[in-house]
Amino acid sequence: MLAPRLAHFAGVARTEHVTRAAQEMQVPQSTLSRAMVRLEQDLGVDLFARRGRTVSLTPAGRTFLGSVERALAEIARAAEEVRADADPATGKVAFGFLHTMGSETVPGLIRAFRADHPRVRFSLVQNYGEAMIERLRAGELDLCLTSPVPDAPDLVARRLDEQKLRLVVPADHRLASRKRVRLAEAADETFVTLEPGYGMRRITDDLCRQAGFKPRIAFEGEEAETLRGLVAAGLGVALLPPPAVPRPGVAEVTVTAPRAAREIGVAWLAGHPDTPPVAAFKRFLLSRRGRLLPD
Repeated sequence: MLAPRLAHFAGVARTEHVTRAAQEMQVPQSTLSRAMVRLEQDLGVDLFARRGRTVSLTPAGRTFLGSVERALAEIARAAEEVRADADPATGKVAFGFLHTMGSETVPGLIRAFRADHPRVRFSLVQNYGEAMIERLRAGELDLCLTSPVPDAPDLVARRLDEQKLRLVVPADHRLASRKRVRLAEAADETFVTLEPGYGMRRITDDLCRQAGFKPRIAFEGEEAETLRGLVAAGLGVALLPPPAVPRPGVAEVTVTAPRAAREIGVAWLAGHPDTPPVAAFKRFLLSRRGRLLPD
């Protein structure tokens, strides 16, 4: 109830004259006078000492003015920030993506987008799929690249591309010299996987189920490259997307059955209005269907 009257109070306090303040703020003098009376009534203290149309702040009024000016300055700063974030040329996109897409795919996408939008800014968040979806729902992200592609009534999701998965084994493993394997051939192996909640963990469990076995899991981690390090150390095998840079000490073998791939999609909150830079980046991502990932 106090908020609408704060700017009026600051204007009167600055000029110490009701008529002059009303002229500067372009509001009727009677409206301004009534607003000040109601503000004092709401607070239960006198903010002004009145002498006709001239007023002066009481000690309580001076104390109140300091806080009001700070509050109004913060509101002005916030308003300027959201206007800047929505600017078509220099605005900001809050963009989330999977850890496995951070070293090559996302930098390439942003570089290509900024060829036509050179001053658009990005707030980048790397996380696993479920965590990004929660941040999307909380309004902390505008868009996210994730896998599997979510299916939820409060989200809009579009499939953009597909990424083949490999069976990663130690370089001296019995399957390391093979070009192709059936996943069932790894049924007796120990697996290293991402933690529960990660999309790749769900995909790994599902592919193993399709191959007729439940994987024996020795280690769980949060990063694909950490898992590759564990594989290189001889601590297990893993199902992973291709690395940005080949990792020594491991062999990456194509899986022929079941078909081992993950869908990559973009998701956003249904009914959420886009700022111009977000809308432009969304159009850009959708235009990359089928060629999102590097060759």
